[in-house]
Amino acid sequence: MDNPKTLTLLGNKKTEYKFEDPNADMLEIFENKYPHRDYVVSYTTKEFTSLCPVTGQPDFAEIKIEYIPDKYCIETKSLKLYLFAYRNYGSFMETITNKILEDCVKACNPRKMTVYGNFNARGGITINVVATYEREE
Repeated sequence: MDNPKTLTLLGNKKTEYKFEDPNADMLEIFENKYPHRDYVVSYTTKEFTSLCPVTGQPDFAEIKIEYIPDKYCIETKSLKLYLFAYRNYGSFMETITNKILEDCVKACNPRKMTVYGNFNARGGITINVVATYEREE
Protein backbone atom coordinates (compact mmCIF):
# COMPACT_ATOMS: atom_id res chain seq x y z
CA MET A 1 0.00 0.00 0.00
CA ASP A 2 0.97 3.60 -0.48
CA ASN A 3 2.32 5.53 2.51
CA PRO A 4 0.83 9.05 2.45
CA LYS A 5 2.22 9.87 5.92
CA THR A 6 5.21 11.64 4.37
CA LEU A 7 2.95 14.12 2.54
CA THR A 8 2.05 17.38 4.27
CA LEU A 9 -0.12 19.13 1.67
CA LEU A 10 -2.55 16.46 0.48
CA GLY A 11 -5.65 16.57 2.68
CA ASN A 12 -4.46 19.70 4.49
CA LYS A 13 -7.52 21.89 4.99
CA LYS A 14 -5.34 24.96 5.61
CA THR A 15 -3.62 25.14 2.25
CA GLU A 16 -1.37 28.18 1.90
CA TYR A 17 -1.07 29.59 -1.61
CA LYS A 18 2.12 31.38 -2.64
CA PHE A 19 2.16 33.41 -5.82
CA GLU A 20 5.88 34.04 -6.19
CA ASP A 21 9.25 32.35 -5.75
CA PRO A 22 8.55 28.85 -7.16
CA ASN A 23 11.25 26.37 -6.14
CA ALA A 24 11.91 22.64 -6.01
CA ASP A 25 11.45 22.53 -2.23
CA MET A 26 7.72 23.12 -2.77
CA LEU A 27 7.38 19.73 -4.51
CA GLU A 28 6.53 16.69 -2.41
CA ILE A 29 7.28 13.16 -3.54
CA PHE A 30 6.13 9.67 -2.69
CA GLU A 31 7.62 6.26 -3.25
CA ASN A 32 7.07 4.66 -6.64
CA LYS A 33 5.66 1.17 -6.09
CA TYR A 34 6.73 0.05 -9.59
CA PRO A 35 10.36 1.18 -10.03
CA HIS A 36 11.13 -2.03 -11.96
CA ARG A 37 8.84 -0.90 -14.80
CA ASP A 38 8.98 2.01 -17.22
CA TYR A 39 5.67 3.85 -17.34
CA VAL A 40 4.76 7.45 -18.17
CA VAL A 41 3.16 9.90 -15.76
CA SER A 42 1.61 12.93 -17.44
CA TYR A 43 0.30 16.13 -15.83
CA THR A 44 -1.40 18.90 -17.81
CA THR A 45 -2.72 22.28 -16.73
CA LYS A 46 -4.34 24.81 -19.03
CA GLU A 47 -4.45 27.45 -16.28
CA PHE A 48 -0.77 28.39 -15.96
CA THR A 49 0.00 32.08 -15.47
CA SER A 50 3.27 33.98 -15.11
CA LEU A 51 4.44 37.52 -15.81
CA CYS A 52 6.54 39.04 -18.55
CA PRO A 53 9.74 40.24 -16.82
CA VAL A 54 9.80 43.46 -18.87
CA THR A 55 6.18 44.62 -19.16
CA GLY A 56 4.65 42.84 -16.15
CA GLN A 57 1.81 41.66 -18.38
CA PRO A 58 0.45 38.17 -17.71
CA ASP A 59 1.50 35.23 -19.85
CA PHE A 60 -0.93 32.31 -20.07
CA ALA A 61 0.03 28.78 -21.02
CA GLU A 62 -0.76 25.13 -21.08
CA ILE A 63 2.00 23.28 -19.22
CA LYS A 64 2.42 19.55 -19.71
CA ILE A 65 4.90 17.47 -17.74
CA GLU A 66 5.62 13.88 -18.78
CA TYR A 67 8.08 11.64 -17.00
CA ILE A 68 9.21 8.11 -16.37
CA PRO A 69 9.67 7.85 -12.61
CA ASP A 70 12.41 5.90 -10.91
CA LYS A 71 12.16 5.65 -7.12
CA TYR A 72 9.83 8.61 -6.57
CA CYS A 73 6.76 10.30 -8.04
CA ILE A 74 5.66 13.92 -7.67
CA GLU A 75 2.55 14.41 -5.55
CA THR A 76 -0.08 16.29 -7.55
CA LYS A 77 -1.30 18.87 -5.00
CA SER A 78 2.25 20.03 -4.34
CA LEU A 79 2.77 20.32 -8.11
CA LYS A 80 -0.39 22.44 -8.37
CA LEU A 81 0.82 24.76 -5.59
CA TYR A 82 4.28 24.92 -7.18
CA LEU A 83 2.77 25.95 -10.55
CA PHE A 84 0.53 28.53 -8.80
CA ALA A 85 3.71 30.14 -7.44
CA TYR A 86 4.52 31.37 -10.95
CA ARG A 87 1.51 33.71 -10.91
CA ASN A 88 3.53 36.79 -9.88
CA TYR A 89 6.88 35.46 -11.11
CA GLY A 90 8.45 37.48 -13.91
CA SER A 91 10.55 35.51 -16.35
CA PHE A 92 10.77 34.64 -20.02
CA MET A 93 8.79 31.64 -21.28
CA GLU A 94 11.92 29.73 -22.25
CA THR A 95 13.36 30.22 -18.76
CA ILE A 96 10.13 29.19 -17.05
CA THR A 97 9.82 25.94 -19.02
CA ASN A 98 13.42 24.98 -18.25
CA LYS A 99 13.06 25.97 -14.58
CA ILE A 100 10.00 23.75 -14.20
CA LEU A 101 12.01 20.89 -15.70
CA GLU A 102 15.01 21.48 -13.42
CA ASP A 103 12.88 21.79 -10.27
CA CYS A 104 10.86 18.66 -11.04
CA VAL A 105 14.01 16.66 -11.85
CA LYS A 106 15.60 17.85 -8.61
CA ALA A 107 12.53 16.77 -6.65
CA CYS A 108 12.05 13.22 -7.99
CA ASN A 109 15.16 12.23 -10.02
CA PRO A 110 13.21 10.56 -12.84
CA ARG A 111 14.63 8.38 -15.58
CA LYS A 112 13.33 10.82 -18.17
CA MET A 113 11.22 13.98 -18.14
CA THR A 114 9.86 16.42 -20.71
CA VAL A 115 8.12 19.73 -20.01
CA TYR A 116 6.02 21.36 -22.72
CA GLY A 117 5.26 25.06 -22.32
CA ASN A 118 2.62 26.07 -24.86
CA PHE A 119 2.18 29.80 -24.30
CA ASN A 120 -0.72 31.84 -25.66
CA ALA A 121 -0.09 34.30 -28.46
CA ARG A 122 1.57 37.62 -27.72
CA GLY A 123 1.68 40.07 -30.60
CA GLY A 124 0.32 37.36 -32.88
CA ILE A 125 3.13 34.89 -32.12
CA THR A 126 2.69 31.77 -30.02
CA ILE A 127 5.70 30.37 -28.21
CA ASN A 128 6.02 26.65 -27.58
CA VAL A 129 9.00 25.51 -25.53
CA VAL A 130 10.00 21.87 -25.01
CA ALA A 131 12.67 21.04 -22.42
CA THR A 132 13.88 17.45 -21.94
CA TYR A 133 16.00 15.63 -19.39
CA GLU A 134 17.24 12.06 -19.66
CA ARG A 135 19.35 10.57 -16.91
CA GLU A 136 22.61 9.04 -17.99
CA GLU A 137 23.00 5.45 -16.79
